[in-house]
Amino acid sequence: MSNAPATESTVETRGIEPVPDTERNGRVKDLLPTWVAANISVLLLTMGAGLVVTNGLNFWQVLIVAAVAPVISYGLVGLISIAGKRGGAPGMMLSRSVFGQRGNLFPGSLIWMARWGWETINAVTGAYALLTVLSILFGIKSNTVLIVVTLLLFVGCTFLVSGLGINALRVCNRWSTYLFGAFSVLVLVYLVVNTAWSKVFAQPAGSTAAMVAGIGVIAAGGISWVPSSPDFARYLPRTASAAAMVRSSIGGAGLVVLPMVLMGGVMAVGTPGLATASDPVSFLGQILPTWLAVPYLLIALVGMLLINSLSMYSAGFTAQTLGVKVSRAKAVSVNACISLVFGVLLMTGATSFFGSFISFLSLLAVAFSAWIGVFGADMLRNRRYDAEALMDTGRTSAYWYTGGFARSAMAAWGVGLVSGLLFTGSDWFTGPLADSWVGRNGLGWAVTIVVSGLLYTVLPRAVSGAGAEAVEEESAGQDPARGLIGVK
Repeated sequence: MSNAPATESTVETRGIEPVPDTERNGRVKDLLPTWVAANISVLLLTMGAGLVVTNGLNFWQVLIVAAVAPVISYGLVGLISIAGKRGGAPGMMLSRSVFGQRGNLFPGSLIWMARWGWETINAVTGAYALLTVLSILFGIKSNTVLIVVTLLLFVGCTFLVSGLGINALRVCNRWSTYLFGAFSVLVLVYLVVNTAWSKVFAQPAGSTAAMVAGIGVIAAGGISWVPSSPDFARYLPRTASAAAMVRSSIGGAGLVVLPMVLMGGVMAVGTPGLATASDPVSFLGQILPTWLAVPYLLIALVGMLLINSLSMYSAGFTAQTLGVKVSRAKAVSVNACISLVFGVLLMTGATSFFGSFISFLSLLAVAFSAWIGVFGADMLRNRRYDAEALMDTGRTSAYWYTGGFARSAMAAWGVGLVSGLLFTGSDWFTGPLADSWVGRNGLGWAVTIVVSGLLYTVLPRAVSGAGAEAVEEESAGQDPARGLIGVK
């Protein structure tokens, strides 16, 4: 793998190796459009509709859910991204320091496989958007051949953008933010003028439990980005403000999540079927006039392409971290092929897209939260990262620990994962405690973070001989950045 730096005019060639300080030319303000782009999805409209139809919430409750969810989930995104500017490496690479060179293969593999599902969901949504545009403009009806063609086109474009690397993503994120923001304002104005607001505000209030569960569902999408957040912060200088990184993460997500979830909730009052539609985006052609629906769907299509590009960009690093001996761009192609195959199966075989999507989100949040609890607790101990030890996968690595495993981290991760699944209920899997108060409120992911984080904190800290101790002592207190709640 090349160690060449990424510049504004070149394709990024750096892989999982840490970025040296001399190449840390990133800016914190670039994180805002990154997390805006990561949320440009019409699925948020469907999820907002689900809060009204399925959870039975009224307008004000949907507003609260849409405001709180990104603060929680992208607060975690911003917090964990601090590890990226500390270590200059992708999240799953830095994870080696916590779980051990061999131990990291377990959470890494689970997160990599979970990304297959996330990328499949977005590829399918993008294909549906393109099919809807073809239906509106030309009356072309969906069929199996067209499904495969649209998926191929979507996944191919995703592979191209993610393969180019961080600079291409930054440019695309910036322009998609402007375009999507402009058309979202138009949609919002249209809804304000054409919505029967008396009917909207006449909706009865739902239960507090339904609100909490709604926050969990909306937050699950953001939680899935937490392990990837260091990937987009590794080019930031060590002096970058940690507090500003958290603010940019929350702000970028909130700019999209809040209005789109709220718009979905408003749309559901007049079109309740959109919350359970097998096709999650075709309803826009029914609700909006053609002159607005078509450009909005095309911009949303670009947004969903960027979501998948961001995800595949990180997935390429994860594959390399797991030992796949290919370049980052080639590693991305593996996920592209997988999302294409799964996408065809989902579009031709699923009876309820929304039901499958919510079930997937519930399990996804738990899978990612076990890693978040352990990695976050470790990071809050003022963890520093040794670049040489991260790249050394042999017994000489300071992160070899015991046989390549950090036993305390592995134990906390495993117990946290099982604990969360006990409280999780979905169409695909139901834990024995899913009917408890925690389970009914959709808090299995929160249980996972708390259990794994607390258990890791109280267990003895893994040490791999004098090498690991020297790394900790030598680097203690050297990070000049000051940030949030004592995190440097």
